[in-house]
Amino acid sequence: MQETKSEFRLWRLIAAVLVILLVISASAQWYARNITLPRHCENPQETLTLARRVITERTPAGEGSRTPYIKAARLTFLIPRESEEPIDSYMERLRHYLDQQCR
Repeated sequence: MQETKSEFRLWRLIAAVLVILLVISASAQWYARNITLPRHCENPQETLTLARRVITERTPAGEGSRTPYIKAARLTFLIPRESEEPIDSYMERLRHYLDQQCR
């Protein structure tokens, strides 16, 4: 009987951890859709220019402020580049995505 009771607690723990992970994932997706992406809608062309620099240059900000580049890098994290996808195709996909989201 003791073994069954501890096994039951283990399953409850696994279920609780799974629920917590699902809530965190859903919250992150909500935040990305409702908070992060609308920030890029203020000036989508600048965001795309900065995203291209983040992808192609080793130190895109140089000695200047890194904040705009960090915001653009978040966009590349939310919409990742496919393996072996050409940069121009990826930038077009980002542009299309921003056009859809910023309507």
